[in-house]
Amino acid sequence: MIKIATRQSVLALWQSEFIASKLADEGKSSELVGMKTKGDVVLDTPLAKIGGKGLFTKELEESMLRGETDIAVHSLKDVPTTFPQGLVLAAVCARTDARDAMLSQQYASFSELPYGAKIGTTSLRRRMQLLAMRPDLEIISLRGNVQTRIKKLKEGEFDAIILAMAGILRLGLKDEVKFIHAFDIQEMVPAMGQAALGIEAREDMRECVEFLNDPVSVVATTIERDFVHALNGGCQAPIGVHAILDGESVLVRAVLGMPDASEILSDVVRFDVGAYKIAGKQLADKFIARGARELLKKAEAMAAEII
Repeated sequence: MIKIATRQSVLALWQSEFIASKLADEGKSSELVGMKTKGDVVLDTPLAKIGGKGLFTKELEESMLRGETDIAVHSLKDVPTTFPQGLVLAAVCARTDARDAMLSQQYASFSELPYGAKIGTTSLRRRMQLLAMRPDLEIISLRGNVQTRIKKLKEGEFDAIILAMAGILRLGLKDEVKFIHAFDIQEMVPAMGQAALGIEAREDMRECVEFLNDPVSVVATTIERDFVHALNGGCQAPIGVHAILDGESVLVRAVLGMPDASEILSDVVRFDVGAYKIAGKQLADKFIARGARELLKKAEAMAAEII
């Protein structure tokens, strides 16, 4: 019996049940063990203020290390790039739609938003890119699970909110709001690993879940995670990076900067697929040479001031 550590939000449970079904297809029985993480409990503070690394993974990791559970299913974008001793990223599942999306009850597209529109998101990455496109927007912190966020939108607290398309599709929420506008990757670069599920496991459980690896997603997310790791950027840092395979090459798009969009660095680079294990660091080195680490330190200081 494989015990799966999972957060108890509707999306987290969907993801864990999905993996349980995949295990069952292989003749492996499993059991879900629900628990709350710091990121689930502290909902009145922006994520960047309560420490971005491990907010949604630490408690699950501790349960695995104690031997109470065997694996944990995560949204890969929430998974730090380093792991406690004894735990590994054992599998990366096939990625779905990696785009960010704007949900609104009144406005069909981003361009239709009125001057000074109120937009709900806690992500510094999204804040930065939204303000780069529309400096007039009022970005307001929005925490809670997907259903809570949609409820606040419907109650009129926001003109629009920003969510990941993957979560909308997995939970079948396309009919929950009047308008959903998906941003092109060129407009809003996703977070590392966005739309992929990551299976964290104790080292002795690695072989049990390796069959879940999707080779294409492994290549893309390895580049993305290596890029963020080399910059020493946490899951909540204002960094967007997205890699996509294109024949024998990989197209990588990256952006980082200040939460208020006052300073931004970006680049688009193509690598050979065979170089995917070094591509992320190589791209990060290019950004570091342009002052990325100093810029991220300034971004961290600014994030602490954002209410």
